[in-house]
Amino acid sequence: MNDHDEWWLRFCRWGPYALLALATVIAAFTVDELEMSPGEVYAVPPLLVTALALHLWAGWAGVWSGTVDPDTGVVTHNFACVAYYVVRTFLAFALTCLNPFYSIYAVIGYFDAGHLLPGRWCRVGLLVTAVTMALSQSGGAWGLFVALFFLHAALTMVFEHLGRKAEADRLAKAATILALEDANARLEKALSENAGLHEQLLVQAREAGVTAERTRLAAEIHDTIAQALTGIVTQLQAATDSPDPAATAAHIDRATSLARTGLSEARRSVRDLSPAALEHDDLPEALAKTVTEWARSTATRAEFTVTGAVAPLHDEIQATLLRIAQEALTNTAKHARASRVGVTLSYMGDEITLDVRDDGRGFDPGAESGLGFGLTGMRARAERLAGTVDTESEPGFGTAISARVPLVNHA
Repeated sequence: MNDHDEWWLRFCRWGPYALLALATVIAAFTVDELEMSPGEVYAVPPLLVTALALHLWAGWAGVWSGTVDPDTGVVTHNFACVAYYVVRTFLAFALTCLNPFYSIYAVIGYFDAGHLLPGRWCRVGLLVTAVTMALSQSGGAWGLFVALFFLHAALTMVFEHLGRKAEADRLAKAATILALEDANARLEKALSENAGLHEQLLVQAREAGVTAERTRLAAEIHDTIAQALTGIVTQLQAATDSPDPAATAAHIDRATSLARTGLSEARRSVRDLSPAALEHDDLPEALAKTVTEWARSTATRAEFTVTGAVAPLHDEIQATLLRIAQEALTNTAKHARASRVGVTLSYMGDEITLDVRDDGRGFDPGAESGLGFGLTGMRARAERLAGTVDTESEPGFGTAISARVPLVNHA
């Protein structure tokens, strides 16, 4: 129940006392002017006492506390409400017949009929009140009484219609408010659930980030320190197997150079995990030096080619393609037994392609697990940049590895 309903119920409960008192005071001063007979004067007090007793009974019976639902504001009716209105209207009519100024008390029937009488009986109560009001104003002239009655009746029906419309609007607004409160409650619940899901997604994102970083670090170590150690082992094995002291010394020098390179890569990896070859050169120059060094260390013929218009690349693109090339060359040295290797870097408008081809013994692509971590690492690196790595090979017919990534210019 809102403040308006509480105020209205207080008025309907205590208003009749005030109106009855006001009407009694005015009527007492007009006894002589109205030329009331002694019988009419003596008839007024019993009716006043009865009216006071009726109002006291209505308060004791809780007539007003039961007319409006405290939660929905909907008006309810019971026998006590109807009996109170009927008896009060009769008393008001009787008092008005004795003294027309008691119509001041009777007018309360216009205000609370909708609260006390159900359905169509509300209009009946309003019409009876209209009869009382017309009687008090007509002064006994029946023609005037009829005209005043129709006037009061018409006004009563108009205001009753407006009142019902206003009540319907009020109930509709109350229902809308309840619906909004329910929607707000559901929204708060959904927001609370979304907050929980957001926290869960953050945890999952952090875990995924940690996993991705571990994978990247594993690939970085594999492509730097592991490759250097592989090269050192290869050169030392060649030095051990070579009967020529000059060749042995050359292999040891290469092993030493690889060890220094690996150490430099390890230190650099600790700093920023960016390939040392790209510290002073761009990607084509770094790839050319890498291919030349690989050919010299493996005694294998290797060629490097650049096609398309060379453009400055984002650091991550350069690092990724260089690592893929290094890994592909390492795999070739370890598994292919190739006599010739070709590396091609192609600038193709919106993407850049790196191809590494050899004429080695090849392998079955369905058994890529035999290549170890290398091919998986190459694909993981490319996929982090929305790229791909494709492998074409057949036993006895060499291998071709093609990496494609979007061409993103250096910022």
